[in-house]
Amino acid sequence: MDYIAKTTSVDKESADCVVVGIFKPKRLSDSAKKLDKLYKGSITHACQRGTAGGNIGQITTLHNSGRSKHNCIIVVGCGDPNELTVSAYQRVLAAVASEIKNNKTSHVINCLTELAVKDADILTKAQLCVTAIESAMYRYSETKPSATNSKIHLKKQKFISSTKQELDDIRDGIEIGQAISHGMDLAKELGNLPGNVCTPTYLAEQALELKKEYKSLKVTVLEETQMKKLGMGALLSVSHGSVEPAKLVTMEYNGGEADERPIVLVGKGITFDTGGISLKPGATMDEMKFDMCGAASVLGTMKSCCELELPINVVCVIACAENMPGGKATKPGDVVTTMSGQTVEILNTDAEGRLVLCDALTYIDKFDPEIVIDVATLTGACVVALGQIPSGVMSNDDDLAKALIKAGELTGDRTWQLPLWDEYQSQLDSNFADIANIGGRWGGTITAACFLSRFTKKYTWAHLDIAGIAWHQGKMKGATGRPVPLLTEYLLHQAYEM
Repeated sequence: MDYIAKTTSVDKESADCVVVGIFKPKRLSDSAKKLDKLYKGSITHACQRGTAGGNIGQITTLHNSGRSKHNCIIVVGCGDPNELTVSAYQRVLAAVASEIKNNKTSHVINCLTELAVKDADILTKAQLCVTAIESAMYRYSETKPSATNSKIHLKKQKFISSTKQELDDIRDGIEIGQAISHGMDLAKELGNLPGNVCTPTYLAEQALELKKEYKSLKVTVLEETQMKKLGMGALLSVSHGSVEPAKLVTMEYNGGEADERPIVLVGKGITFDTGGISLKPGATMDEMKFDMCGAASVLGTMKSCCELELPINVVCVIACAENMPGGKATKPGDVVTTMSGQTVEILNTDAEGRLVLCDALTYIDKFDPEIVIDVATLTGACVVALGQIPSGVMSNDDDLAKALIKAGELTGDRTWQLPLWDEYQSQLDSNFADIANIGGRWGGTITAACFLSRFTKKYTWAHLDIAGIAWHQGKMKGATGRPVPLLTEYLLHQAYEM
């Protein structure tokens, strides 16, 4: 899709469709006023009739004659002008993107960057506009050939600016938005693939494909024999019951100075999670193909980082395994030795994500990281606690947690911080090992993070539990591509010290 930014006025440009906003109570934005004048009060009349309104996301499409500059005008409600936050703005953009897709237009002028959004400059607004439209246009078709017949009509989206500085900022926002969207698309595609296609080996192959696309990337794949020599008993315990071999994949991007310590992202890549011997219930077990969305989001973030050529050093590690029951599968009560030398009593084989992550978090010490962030669909308890809107963030450094929260607020990829207090650690006590892999019924998201904290004492570290936000359920079932926007925004801020 082509994105264009131009210093002009909407009433001087032609397109199939133009998008403008209105606020409560029936207050027209600047571009809406210009179109209202051009089309003899059509938007005002629609407001008076009640067909157009200012409620957030309320959509009205006005059709003009074939000889008009604009075949149709999409009028979208933006709520109270004093309460237009990034979150509300994203709801507006999502409604518009859906209407554009349904109208099957090919050329759109988007005037929504002129709206005043709390804590968002024009660059951010352009970025959000691009990610919204790209997300709406995503189609999964890899194992659904009939979906390839669903044509994408939109070819061009134009943004209007009033000054040269705005023009430059919009163009930067377009570039960032496209890079984030491409990373999200990769994360969605990997998440949506079935478990019989997207195996640990397949994820490793996708990292190698990324290396072909970006020569600045170095990729290393550790096999089970190499992991065994390194003492990764926890990670390997998860793959024991599966015929699919585990993989530990490292991607190194060196865009910064040679002596600059890297930011390390670690992703959970359980390509299918039956629960192992602690077998999950059958209902919705198909959704456990999404248990590798942490790894998918890390891969997607690396793609965005490479595309933007960020002046920063980043290492991404994905710990990939399939958790299956079988004759060789790990049993509840088994004790394994991690790469760190700590022993773990596995009381529940369905708490496997922390087992692959703990060895990966020990392995990354070789990179002498500045910051470590792990990303995982780790606990159902996080969904119970926070629902399906934010991811949960826990950290041993409040400044890092605040930076991630800020990045999430800017992109609408929101997080909520949970405590990581020492008082929770005792729930992981074991009579037979240094640590148990579960901490009982209460505070499951926090005790899972407490488990990981035992392996991150050397680092400035944060844990993102994305179990509630990595995929949609029900009719809209599918991977979301989150938290690629959050992670990419965080890396942008670190790279340019915004």
